[in-house]
Order: sequence, then C-alpha cells, then structure tokens
Amino acid sequence: MSDKVVDCRGLVCPQPVIQTKKTIETTEAGRITIIVDNDVAKINVVKFAAANGLGAAVEEKSGDYYITIIKGKGTRAATPVAATTASIGPDATRQVYLITQNTLGHGAPELGAVLMKAFMTTMLETKPQPEALLFINSGIRLTVEGSPVLEQLKTLAERGVTVLSCGTCLDYYQVKADLAVGEVTNMYTIIETIANAKTVTL
Repeated sequence: MSDKVVDCRGLVCPQPVIQTKKTIETTEAGRITIIVDNDVAKINVVKFAAANGLGAAVEEKSGDYYITIIKGKGTRAATPVAATTASIGPDATRQVYLITQNTLGHGAPELGAVLMKAFMTTMLETKPQPEALLFINSGIRLTVEGSPVLEQLKTLAERGVTVLSCGTCLDYYQVKADLAVGEVTNMYTIIETIANAKTVTL
C-alpha cells in the first residue's frame, strides 16, 4: 500500500479530474489524497471516483478540500467514463445536445429566446428522447432559477435525460447557487460524453 498526495489547488477545470484519473490509473493499491480549492472541483473529483467504483471521503481544512480515495483489492481501475452520467456508449443512435448559449440561432436575442423555448417544448414530444443535454457558456442560464425553459428541462430530467451544466461557466456567471435542474459537470465529462455519442451543437 502506498500513499499519494496530488495538490490540484489553483488548477482550472478539468485538470483536477484529469490529475485524479492519472493517479488512480498509476496506483495499484493505496491511499490517494486529492487537494482542491473550490467546490466545483470537489464535486467533480468525488463523482469521478464514484463513477469508477471508488469511495471518496472529503475533509475541509482552511478553505481547501482534502479528498481521500482508497484503491486496493476489490476496487476497479479508472476507465474513461463520464463522471456524472450513466455510461454513454458509441452507439450513434444515442443523441446528445451541446447547448452553448441561452438563445437559439444568431440574430435578434428576443427571437432566439422564443426559438429556444419552442425547441425545448418540441423536444418533449419527440422520440427517442436525447441521452444528455450539456450546457456551457451562457447556455447554463437555461438550467438556473428564472430560466424560461426550466419546466421543460425538469420534465426531460424526470424522463431520464441527463442534464449537465459546466461548473466553470456557472462560477463565471455567478449563478452556481441558482442551479435548478441537473448536475454540475466539468470539461472532462463533457468531452467524454460528446466523444461517445452523436452530438448536435446549438
């Protein structure tokens, strides 16, 4: 058994998850402590560990988070899976939408808002439902309180559609506390998800 400490303080998304993945893969057995300095990184590292069959204990010290992961007999090595979703395979029939803004199309913002609401409402009536909806940049405004499509997104989530919002983007717009549907994610998970499914970017 060996002990490893990985200091990820100051690293931006998705580096804490990437460093965690590399350390898990190169550790046969032992205790791994990941140190991060923000809540989003903490959430993403813990979820990554869980998605790979490893438990994680979190302790806060002086504003930093110390995440302890035990790897040993009976646990499985990290595999390239989306850290916060069910595994999305390379099946081209599985649809993923990467939503990069809170309006649809380019031009008048007012029209774009109307079109986005119509798009999400129509999605409720289409089959099959998408595998996942990924929100980045101003697209995350659709997943927070006050979103004009919050009701539609909640219905999709209830039907099993994975709804993920970029944690870095939520922090940038200072609306992480207002997230009202789905989960916080990171760029590592976003890349893994779109790499293994048919993806449409809006």
